[in-house]
Amino acid sequence: MMKLVSWNVNGIRACVNKGFMDYFKETDADVFCLQETKLQDGQITLDLGEEYLQYWNYAVKKGYSGTAVFSKIKPLSVRYGMEVDEEPEGRIITLEFEHCYLVTVYTPNAKRDLSRLDYRLEWEERFRSYLLGLDAQKPVIVCGDLNVAHEEIDLKNARSNRGNSGFTDEEREKMTTLLAAGFIDTFRHFYPDRTDAYTWWSNMPKVRERNVGWRIDYFLASERLKPALIDAQIDSQIMGSDHCPIILQLADLDGHSSS
Repeated sequence: MMKLVSWNVNGIRACVNKGFMDYFKETDADVFCLQETKLQDGQITLDLGEEYLQYWNYAVKKGYSGTAVFSKIKPLSVRYGMEVDEEPEGRIITLEFEHCYLVTVYTPNAKRDLSRLDYRLEWEERFRSYLLGLDAQKPVIVCGDLNVAHEEIDLKNARSNRGNSGFTDEEREKMTTLLAAGFIDTFRHFYPDRTDAYTWWSNMPKVRERNVGWRIDYFLASERLKPALIDAQIDSQIMGSDHCPIILQLADLDGHSSS
């Protein structure tokens, strides 16, 4: 069995001071993906043990965005971003393994005033094309903060948030289109009707205590990986960020197992 973990840490340096390493060691993931690392090269050194290879994609802008992947499995190749000349926000890392691609992503936020919605929608088109290009070669697993609650079941207050950033009709439609192109929302595959299952909570007082949240972090998988899927989980009790970690367990695809 393989265990994959994804977590928007909202600043890895802050998260390390809030128990990140304890969770990292406890989960013993085969591959552990981070979003919103918010640092530059050389600003942190993580002692993860010799078994983990570390891959970082830093944003040019300081203290902004950024992704990382820590893997026990040596990839055949690693790619940073979708295109050579794309906006340098450090949002994507792709690891190629023997039997699949793993893509971790921090999807651009449309912003509260929706000033970045047009850019977001154009980015979504490019990202879907990128994923389909990979999927034509071998199956794909996508994880990360996709910055959208897809259906009303995926956030606490759907009616009052309709049209807000992360729950606009346009953003939701992009997710629908991506799934229709041949991808599975793995959590909903296992738990189609589970309510109150969220991965992000605002920092307003008592919001997380009352579980007034959104599910905007996902593991998506190519349809043909469905037989390999074992379980998808949300570790909502884990603090350290305004997001919580999510986990995907699947049959061993690459001759490597944590069990």
